[in-house]
Amino acid sequence: MLKLELSREKKLITHAQTGRARFLGYHIVAQHSDTKITRGRRAVNGAIGLRIPPDMIRQKCALYYRRGEPAQRPQMLHDDDYTIASKYQAEYRGVVQYYLLAGDVYRLQKLRRVMETSMLKTLASKHRSNVNTMARKYKATVRTDRGPRTCFQVTVQRDDGKKPLVARFGGIPLHRQPTATLTDRAPTLGTVRGNELIHRLLAGGCEMCGATDRVEVHHVRHLADLNKPGRREKPAWARLMAMRRRTTLVVCRPCHEAIHAGRSTTQPTAQPLESDMH
Repeated sequence: MLKLELSREKKLITHAQTGRARFLGYHIVAQHSDTKITRGRRAVNGAIGLRIPPDMIRQKCALYYRRGEPAQRPQMLHDDDYTIASKYQAEYRGVVQYYLLAGDVYRLQKLRRVMETSMLKTLASKHRSNVNTMARKYKATVRTDRGPRTCFQVTVQRDDGKKPLVARFGGIPLHRQPTATLTDRAPTLGTVRGNELIHRLLAGGCEMCGATDRVEVHHVRHLADLNKPGRREKPAWARLMAMRRRTTLVVCRPCHEAIHAGRSTTQPTAQPLESDMH
């Protein structure tokens, strides 16, 4: 006996087959199908399933609408193409990863189409071009575990034999994953003056140890997260981010793994950014 008290405002008693209960952003339903037969038995009837609430998709799509149709995002017009594609993909991936447990995750195709149109309109406005031209320029095919998928890809070449930077929108198979881990993390999507982050990526050096191989971006949602109560002493990476007043840090793979594992990293060798001096 758990002896829990239920909230009168939040509790719901409904029919398991004809009604739906909402929990953690999902609809919980009792499944029913007389056509799905496994080993001579109806394999689905009575099993609990998760679905995506239709109003959630409408709400997400509305973020990219203006006057009833997908529209450009003026706040991104000063970003470069790589950053624009990265931001759209971060938002889209966040939604998809959270709803991978749903049996109807394929319904997110509508959100992908809306976001895709909004992104292409943003790029078209930036370059004073049109959607079809931007689509032809950046259309690509990516291989996935579910076969090839069409996406839009922006590539930034780098010197000295370094691998190019690649930002991709789309290319995520919308297939249910029963063992998926829910990731409910809102990405940091603020526009940075002068595209400072991409210049730091192009520099190709870890801002902790100076290594030049496989640099990645570590980010926190807010600078205030670096000063959470109970932390005895800020680690070196947190001190560097606080000093620079940046929510992002360009690091190599070993340093990135050390940060997430709570291990100490090499003391930072990078100097404060020039933009930090002003």
